[in-house]
Amino acid sequence: MSRDERARFGALQSSDMAHREHSGLKAADALPATDEFAGRSGMLFEQAMAQTRMAICLTDPNQDDQPIVFANRAFRELTGYANDEIVGHNCRFLQGPETDPAKVREIRAALESERVAVVELLNYRKDGTTFWNALHLGPIYDRDGRLLYYFGSQWDVTDVHTARAEQMHAKAMSREVSHRMKNMFSVIGGIVSVTGRSMGAQSVASRINERIQALGRAYEHTLDEAAFGTIEVGQAIRAVLRPYDPEDCRIVFKGNGVRTDPNIVSVVGLTLHELATNATKYGALSGDCGQVSVDWRHEGDRHGRQNLVIEWCERGGPPVEAPGGGAGGGTGFDIVETLLRVAKGTLDRNWDPGGLVARVVIPIGSKDQ
Repeated sequence: MSRDERARFGALQSSDMAHREHSGLKAADALPATDEFAGRSGMLFEQAMAQTRMAICLTDPNQDDQPIVFANRAFRELTGYANDEIVGHNCRFLQGPETDPAKVREIRAALESERVAVVELLNYRKDGTTFWNALHLGPIYDRDGRLLYYFGSQWDVTDVHTARAEQMHAKAMSREVSHRMKNMFSVIGGIVSVTGRSMGAQSVASRINERIQALGRAYEHTLDEAAFGTIEVGQAIRAVLRPYDPEDCRIVFKGNGVRTDPNIVSVVGLTLHELATNATKYGALSGDCGQVSVDWRHEGDRHGRQNLVIEWCERGGPPVEAPGGGAGGGTGFDIVETLLRVAKGTLDRNWDPGGLVARVVIPIGSKDQ
């Protein structure tokens, strides 16, 4: 830093006060103006800038092409350039073929209007590698309001930008998969319907299609999240049961926002479909006053395993009987039992006089997951 530049940095306290006034703060809020502070400010500035891990530079708008007049060690380490390759040059040497011109124009507009701005753009190191730079720039004034420098801090946000791009890609892929799965369920449903009509088994085809539709609803709201490894199971539960409560007052959802393995969606969807179908025919949803409450949560067992637990409770319906009496059994629950057996889960049903109470338990992993 030259002697002349040190003298100008000696007015740092006054610049701070002017900058506060420019930002709407009162001059009284600034540090006290003392000769001792003014004499030391350049030294204090240099020491602070040398020790900070934030890449920082200052440019001089009063010189041709607004060159950099100061760059700290963090700036040199981030960019790979030596001090003599930085000082005296405009910041555009950090730009390259893939730098967005719109971002450059945004920076130029902020400089021309002397305003603070934060711009994220692709920059280049000396060795040609790229990094995403979150650039924060703003003006520095002297006590008379004259523009002295522009301050720029650089933050390498490459990891953040990459993660954001991967997330956007995953969501796009999930939407595409969701679209294809909807088409697949529609095609399967059409095949079942045509086959049922040709064999004179429309009622059987209808029941199969109801299960296919339940599966489709279970997947519809979870595929966007499935790309990230887990889903909010409550979305699938609400989607499957929505058609059975058109007035939105007969089914009460009590579960929390637990997330779980997307591979269990099929089991959850078909199990709840069979329970709701049974309730519509024989249970709490078969009349005008009954109600169903559905609760779900994670529970650990004594072996250290985590389970998704879904509790189904019917109240206000007609008296119910065990399957042997003609209510609650059938092919649907045979399918559910088979799926649960593969998933090492269980379905316990209690035909309480007040209504069916069911508990579904599906293993999802260990306590560490």
